[in-house]
Amino acid sequence: MSHIHFIGGEKGGVGKSVVARLLSQWFIDRSKPFAALDADKSHRTLLRSYADYTQPIDLDVFASADEIANRALAADRAVVVDLPAQSSRALETWMQSVDLVGFCREAGIRLTLWHVTDGTFDSVRDLERSLDVWAESFAFVAAKNHGRCKDFSLFDESEGRRRVEQRGGRVVDVPELDAAAMARIDRTSASLWSAANTTEGDLALAPMQRQRTKLWLERCYKVFGEAAEGA
Repeated sequence: MSHIHFIGGEKGGVGKSVVARLLSQWFIDRSKPFAALDADKSHRTLLRSYADYTQPIDLDVFASADEIANRALAADRAVVVDLPAQSSRALETWMQSVDLVGFCREAGIRLTLWHVTDGTFDSVRDLERSLDVWAESFAFVAAKNHGRCKDFSLFDESEGRRRVEQRGGRVVDVPELDAAAMARIDRTSASLWSAANTTEGDLALAPMQRQRTKLWLERCYKVFGEAAEGA
């Protein structure tokens, strides 16, 4: 059974591409079949870091967005879609054009929306809006990105969190990685595996940065595993 994972959150700068890369690396490390699609035309972070697995798409062009479903139909595998900020309208328009929810139900394709949040009012409000539209269509994972926020009390007390958990969704914590290490990973467009394992050359982190990255990946995998497979 194929499983499409949309990595969204509407608000810019919450770390959607970080979660998309983590999820992609999780599938790679476990030799699980997957394909990745980068819809973020402004940055293409997922494409730059995982070029061998990723193709770019444009949600505003139906034939391009159709690749989301095509990749899921081509084989039983996971499909990771890195969404840009403020993409809900384009995504909804495309989904309605093909009745994606009904199509995937008939084809046995599962749909999960990962809402990446930085705990702010806008991000919490966006989650509640997404639930209003998609609660009956998607499984939900709310990913609290601790690399973007230290205080998630607003999110934890929100109606959005309550609704996610009430309908069987998951709330996961994405640990913070040392800012200098993350900045270098982004600057070199390295995969997370390369960042944790490369010891020489332009992609190599300093030894302690590399060690922190390895430990960070281990912590992330502990919270991602059940959500990736069971969401």
